[in-house]
Amino acid sequence: MLDWPRSNVDAVIVDLDGTMVDTLGDFVQALQRMVADLPLPYRDFAVEQALVERLVGKGSENLIKGLLAHIDPGFAAPDNVALFEQAWAFYQHHYRAVNGRYSEVYPGVRDALAGWQQAGLPLVCVTNKPAAFARDLLQEKELAPFFPLVIGGDTVARKKPDPMPLLHACERLGTVPGRTLMVGDSSNDAQAARAAGCPVLLVSYGYNHGEPVDQVDADAVVDRLTQLRWI
Repeated sequence: MLDWPRSNVDAVIVDLDGTMVDTLGDFVQALQRMVADLPLPYRDFAVEQALVERLVGKGSENLIKGLLAHIDPGFAAPDNVALFEQAWAFYQHHYRAVNGRYSEVYPGVRDALAGWQQAGLPLVCVTNKPAAFARDLLQEKELAPFFPLVIGGDTVARKKPDPMPLLHACERLGTVPGRTLMVGDSSNDAQAARAAGCPVLLVSYGYNHGEPVDQVDADAVVDRLTQLRWI
């Protein structure tokens, strides 16, 4: 168990992908369908989960660009703007269709959220996923009642690891960053928290770009969210 003084925390910011829900299956399905709609050499590429796990976490735009550049290193050329826009439109269409169908809530998440809510802590979901997709996923997985406020990657001008989404969350909650706990799964979450001035707790099971999460600058790491105990 990890004991955390309740008197030091006024609210909790929670990441979505890799923290509350294992969404790799959704990403793989949407990306595979996306590349199948593109011209060669993209069309014949088999999207593997291990690759997506390394690329996911910095928003849909970066995910798509990273995949296209992996398939074709020449993708980054300026004349590929039209290709990216085409891929983006296909991805949006396919992700909307698969959102939540190939994903699972991690063990202990619902119990942890219920316990934090019972402890009187306001919760906000802050994710780099577009806000509409995030709300739909939370609804699909019956997590929406915990999060009256959802801040997505398109809610403010910059995404994590920039601190802007966390500072916006604190402003909306009426809390100060130093008393607002960030719970996430990656260096993106930790860097955003450090820059915002929030304490940060990471889970060991998420998507950290293929790097060990215990090497990330965080206040603590847990294997399940239910291991966090307020004292």
